[in-house]
Amino acid sequence: MELNVTDKEMEVLLKDIFEQYGYDFNDYTKASLTRRINRLIALDKFPSFAEFRFRLRNDPDYLKRFIEEVTVNVTEMFRDAFFYKAIREHVIPVIATKPFIRIWHAGCATGEEVFSMAILLKEANILHKSLLYATDINPNVVEQAGKGVFPLARMKEYSQNYIESGGKHDFSSYYTAQYDRAIFDRELKERMVFATHNLVSDSSFNEFQLILCRNVLIYFDKNLQDHVFTLFDESLETLGYLALGAKETIRFSHIGKRYSQLQKDKIWQKIK
Repeated sequence: MELNVTDKEMEVLLKDIFEQYGYDFNDYTKASLTRRINRLIALDKFPSFAEFRFRLRNDPDYLKRFIEEVTVNVTEMFRDAFFYKAIREHVIPVIATKPFIRIWHAGCATGEEVFSMAILLKEANILHKSLLYATDINPNVVEQAGKGVFPLARMKEYSQNYIESGGKHDFSSYYTAQYDRAIFDRELKERMVFATHNLVSDSSFNEFQLILCRNVLIYFDKNLQDHVFTLFDESLETLGYLALGAKETIRFSHIGKRYSQLQKDKIWQKIK
């Protein structure tokens, strides 16, 4: 019989994780979190909730697996090509005027979007004066992202995304094919800083011209979204840009009035 955690069990589990490890999942969307936890219990064949809870409380290594399974790491290079086209045409020409550019990819997952951004900056001849901070709650995916190695089988799809985003070069010039892997140029990676960062509990750590957090906030409830919007607002300089995912918006948030949306794109500029 398949196990399904109850609301009470979920409450106990999240309390354990917070008290033991400092990770706060209380304001994540309950339906999504419950579905992912049930899936993990089924995958790892726990016969009871008690045994699942015991393993989490007593095995810090298993916590890594828990985080990996309940946080979402689906991404691709130049995902939503029209979005990158808007960044290329409307945002980069503005931030290019700065003497030094800091960009934060919050919830970077395995790094595909960070490398996409680095390619845009290189093609605008401003990569040399840019620093890209790539963070995620999941240390395993941060480590993976820092390698700049992606499946070669996906390069045809990524190349098409790149062209649709306004790319004019041969996409394969940015990586070296080795067996079934695509290893991206060191020049791109040298302008990146990878680190774990928890949007729920960690504070602002720099001032940025552009912050990207795409398809992360849809898994948070409104209170946590507001908390993260405050964090981004504190981390963004005036006239800086905030970019979100296709189903995310700041329009109804407490910071919304201080931002102006770029056309219909999910990009906002901080105007005051």
